Amino acid sequence: MQLAKFSIQILREDFPAKQYISEFSDWENAFRAISDLPYGDKKKLVVIDEFPYMCRGNKSIPSILQNLWDTELKDSNVMIILCGSAMSFIEKELLAEKNPLYGRATGIYRMNKMGFYDAARFFPDYSEKDRVLAYAVLGGIPHYLNQFNPKLSVAENIKRNILTKGSVLYSEVDFLLHQELRETPIYNSIIEAVALGSTKLNDISQKSLVEDTSKTSVYLKNLIELGIVEREFSVDAGEKERMNTSRGFYRLTDHFFRFWYAFGFANFSQLEDGDAEGVYEYIVGPALHEFASLAFEDICREFVRELQKKNALPFRYTRMGRWMGKTTVRDKNAEKGLRIAETEIDLLGIGRGAKEYLVGECKFRHSPFGYSEYLDTVAKLAPQKEKAKFYYALFSESGFDDRIKAEAGTSEEICLYDLETIVNFEN
Repeated sequence: MQLAKFSIQILREDFPAKQYISEFSDWENAFRAISDLPYGDKKKLVVIDEFPYMCRGNKSIPSILQNLWDTELKDSNVMIILCGSAMSFIEKELLAEKNPLYGRATGIYRMNKMGFYDAARFFPDYSEKDRVLAYAVLGGIPHYLNQFNPKLSVAENIKRNILTKGSVLYSEVDFLLHQELRETPIYNSIIEAVALGSTKLNDISQKSLVEDTSKTSVYLKNLIELGIVEREFSVDAGEKERMNTSRGFYRLTDHFFRFWYAFGFANFSQLEDGDAEGVYEYIVGPALHEFASLAFEDICREFVRELQKKNALPFRYTRMGRWMGKTTVRDKNAEKGLRIAETEIDLLGIGRGAKEYLVGECKFRHSPFGYSEYLDTVAKLAPQKEKAKFYYALFSESGFDDRIKAEAGTSEEICLYDLETIVNFEN
């Protein structure tokens, strides 16, 4: 069937051979015909979408294409583009060493999800807060963003286009997992554990009931290869720490996966009963704003990357990301008002030679950023302040209290960014 369809497409062109045949007898002749496309000296371009599906129907296709490419097509004015959404197949069966097409590609592009500023263009009439909420729910995959009607509210879109049985996004995650993986119940439990806040290997094993952490590690590795999960390290982590399999924090890379496992998968039986309204009113709605705070941190980091591109930061960082580890925190009962504790910094930019630091704190909530919270931010990494210059970037949905504004007005080391500034930066 694929050969017949391919033949129809090719033979639409003005081939002399079309007078004698209506379909190519095999794939070798079909691919060979590409070089005979009647375009004169122009580049002959053929795009095959979902190439992995073609190969699953006929496993000899990569070998046939490789042989023709090496002997005929590579020296002709031909470009062949092979596309596919089955990432594991493309990476393991097409691009990996010892496979027929290995080393033949002149360009390899992995299409990543869009960032916030591109995704936000799907909802030009939404408020700044609703654009953040929509991005927190859908992430940066155009297919997901297209499912929302920009004329409907975020709440109505979630109910109609995610939580309602039969909608495209209702079954999207299950479809993708079955397409790529075999032991989907185990993967479901692992992804759910990560989505609900388990970030360390032992915690994920316990929550997902996979007793052997080495097995959990293999499952997570497969999810990382598929781009569903990422293993995150503190921005200042060295190579030795990154090589340690027990270190690092796991998180879902896709916001929609995180939303589905936090709200859809966890309440699947109610959704199967058709109770989208009830699930939204009692479960999703009350928790959605807090759920979006993690996506807001991602948006703030993207905002800082854009500032660097425009040379709008006090220095150029060489590394920027989340920081995790032990550092000084404020404690009025401790000596000098400080003690050592495990904590995180939402955003840390490190300059060349660690001579400068940009410490960022992100607050996505209904109340202003408070002065005491600013002091908490300043207290972190106190020992490094003897050797480096520190700057502070504070990000807030609901603005800042008067004391922070006053201090920022007299200091070049404090930058305040409200929601309108962050969301509308590229406009």
